[in-house]
Amino acid sequence: MRRYVIPGILVVAAAALLALLAFGVAHQGASTSIDTAVQKGDLPEAPNAHMPLPILGSDQSESLVDLRGKVVVLNVFASWCDPCKTEAPILEHEQHVIAGRDATILGVTYLDNSSDSERFVRQEHITYPVLRDVSGNFVRSFGTTGVPETFVINRSGQISALRRYQIDQQWLQQTLPRILDGRS
Repeated sequence: MRRYVIPGILVVAAAALLALLAFGVAHQGASTSIDTAVQKGDLPEAPNAHMPLPILGSDQSESLVDLRGKVVVLNVFASWCDPCKTEAPILEHEQHVIAGRDATILGVTYLDNSSDSERFVRQEHITYPVLRDVSGNFVRSFGTTGVPETFVINRSGQISALRRYQIDQQWLQQTLPRILDGRS
């Protein structure tokens, strides 16, 4: 009996491992497909571009399609996120640099309540528009599962670059000129 138990356990474990691997490959999320497409130069359309999101501190809403024709640096953040606090002054500075080039930073809150988000915007002196993703559906359509994440959307509404962790000034300086000049 003992002679069959160990091989049986090994067979079951191997089958479970193969099933888990097959499930992972079959259910790759949007993040993997967006990331892969951008890396290959097959620039995907920004998902849910028509989805209106409430403007933080306002009763109005805005969608990505409203910004078509501009380069949009979409930054997903939350007030409780320390790397987001580090990014905020970099993004605010960049807003002043790119505003004259028909481009904007666009903040989108994720997993945050509006009063904390509003306090964060005040404390960090953010002047660029900030939208609230109340349901999380907009942000998750980009494959986002955490913060911060940043997506650069070209004038045609395609994701031209992305970073799934904290950005820095160097990344922006390397990434934005080619997109602002229409080279991607």
